[in-house]
Amino acid sequence: MFLWGVAGSGYQAEGSAPASNWSRHASGYRDSVDFLHRYPEDIALAADLGVRVFRWCVEWARVQPTPGKWDFSFYDDVMSRVRAAGMRPMITLDHWVYPAWAGGWRQATMLADWLANAEKVVGRYAGDGSMWITFNEPVVYMAQEIRLGSFDPRMPVRLVRAHRRAYRMIHSHDPDAMVSSNTAYLPLVSHGSDLAFLAWVADTLDFVGIDYYYDVRPGNLTAVYATAGELWRIDPEPKGIYHALRGYARRFPKLPLYVVENGMPTDNGRPRADGYTRSDHLRDHVYWVLRARSEGVNVIGFNYWSLTDNFEWGSYRPRFGLYTVDVETDPELVRRPTDAVAAYREIIAAGGLPAGYRPLR
Repeated sequence: MFLWGVAGSGYQAEGSAPASNWSRHASGYRDSVDFLHRYPEDIALAADLGVRVFRWCVEWARVQPTPGKWDFSFYDDVMSRVRAAGMRPMITLDHWVYPAWAGGWRQATMLADWLANAEKVVGRYAGDGSMWITFNEPVVYMAQEIRLGSFDPRMPVRLVRAHRRAYRMIHSHDPDAMVSSNTAYLPLVSHGSDLAFLAWVADTLDFVGIDYYYDVRPGNLTAVYATAGELWRIDPEPKGIYHALRGYARRFPKLPLYVVENGMPTDNGRPRADGYTRSDHLRDHVYWVLRARSEGVNVIGFNYWSLTDNFEWGSYRPRFGLYTVDVETDPELVRRPTDAVAAYREIIAAGGLPAGYRPLR
């Protein structure tokens, strides 16, 4: 069965953020879209789409705000509601955020502290079909630590060790669990960047998780805008997801593939100047995912990033949400459906696109 899902992360959407490595960088954070208090509504919105997978992060800084003090009450209810709605949790252990007290990956104690948290989370939520992501986009995680001045040359080795031990930990609790660490597809350099992490953990992956947002081709070099954070200026390349999937299938022929993240940013929710809509983007990318699958590529799932708009690591300007939320101007934080909500609901109900659909791009 092909798995349709939605994705999000803790820090980017929860609000009321505890002290963490990101606290000092989050000017203008406000309370994000306040998933912390509005999660019943958001889980219901996801279920109404018909998705089978709900990806979220159990934020270490929230469950262990100080050493030795644990509180899982929030996530207990999140997981209970997700399962009650008939969705499988896809649980991320680390989405670039750690408690302020932990000190980061330059600390000799970080690996043991990280694994202690992982043991608590895994022991609590393993089973019942839960899927797992150990580290979100580890190469980009390292790049973020460099940008923020917190990188240590030992970080790559420590991430690899943490993933491998977490993989064994998860399988000791649930032998049938599906575990991965999603990799960001980076145009032109993904094969090389994956050597920094993915290649070292390939024997401890149950599927290859892929995040695809953009590509380059002759005549379209707009992916360069990603370096300035102006993601809305990138011209989408839907067919690139097809080539990315085929490439990962060749490199990891024994592993299924899962599109853990795919979506389109707009500039503060404004329509694109070229008229290409969120629903166009969704349908075109689904077309190429299913095209790869029809040709024998073992793609088992697709998550849309993201269910709602969120804090994009410094700004609310890039809007990725199926439901848009005006964090900076709307004190009620109303979830307003974009055109892609109806499109995704139709895709999921039909198990794909109408016969004869051809991508606009």
